[in-house]
Amino acid sequence: MIWRSREPRYDVASGISQGARDYQEDAITADFPVGAEAGFVVLADGMGGHAAGDVASKVVLTEVYSELKFHYADVEAFEARAPEILRSVANLANETLRQHAETHPETDGMGATLVVPALVENRLWWISIGDSPLFLYRNGRLSQLNEDHSMAPQIDFMVQAGLLDAEAAVNHPDRNCLVSVLMGSKIAKIDCPAQPYELKAGDIVICSSDGLQFLTNLQIEKVLAKYRKTRSTEIAERLLEELARLGDPDQDNISFTVIKVNDASVRPKQNRPPRQSLAVNRPRGLTMVVTEPVLVPLPGPQEQPAADEAPAAAGIAAPADPVAAEPSALEAALAAAEDGAPAPVVPRRFAALG
Repeated sequence: MIWRSREPRYDVASGISQGARDYQEDAITADFPVGAEAGFVVLADGMGGHAAGDVASKVVLTEVYSELKFHYADVEAFEARAPEILRSVANLANETLRQHAETHPETDGMGATLVVPALVENRLWWISIGDSPLFLYRNGRLSQLNEDHSMAPQIDFMVQAGLLDAEAAVNHPDRNCLVSVLMGSKIAKIDCPAQPYELKAGDIVICSSDGLQFLTNLQIEKVLAKYRKTRSTEIAERLLEELARLGDPDQDNISFTVIKVNDASVRPKQNRPPRQSLAVNRPRGLTMVVTEPVLVPLPGPQEQPAADEAPAAAGIAAPADPVAAEPSALEAALAAAEDGAPAPVVPRRFAALG
């Protein structure tokens, strides 16, 4: 007999397509380790054309993912401050976009939407800026959980008030104009609930760019109703097939992640003494964007410097007394741990964008 582990809490799959566009401005990643009780998705839909939209989405994704991955090392500490942490990582990504635009004037005006569903057991936190939807399919009905920061809600309200024809509203030229987005300036609107949304077994969460909305909610609902009992990979494939069947010449980039909730149970909390989390105190360093990476040449096999000349050959001044040299970051962390003080955190990495 072949032993098999229990069904994982989350069944996750992503789909991505360039659509009918000349380039891909969507960026998406999902982090759900096998057997984990938590995971998250980061999706950014870039704007600003080929020279900037794809860069903006990648900068936002890189910044947000690296920060959240760090915080998810201590899920309890993350949940204790989830809305604050989610807002801080969005602000950090926004600041990085501002710095990039300052050093690369040709990208001025670039931006990206952001939507991050962060799951812990049966609890769904999220932050959303822009018009990228976060859907929930439950009991045969599809609904959008997050706010739509575009002109679409206002235009639809005008239809309900009898001020605009329904057909004219669907094709309104301002329908997709964003009222909030990450662009390096002040963020006009942020959707980040103070309390998590409680998920149930059988729920399907879809985090997507607006390219998926070339399908109507009813069309998406029908696909989910038909394939809800299949794996998430099957659902993702069927959604992409449905979009391809449309054959829309204006099809936008498509990216989405399907999250099937197989287990909505809550594990009993372990009684352990409270402790300070490094994630809570992580310094807010920014990703530095440079035009070219800095390369330090290494001496060849025939150019190895003598032992007493090695520091100077590498361009590093040797300390007068090696014994009295400053301790390394690791040594400092170990010494701090022994004294009971919070260990210092090594500064963040540099990223080079060509």
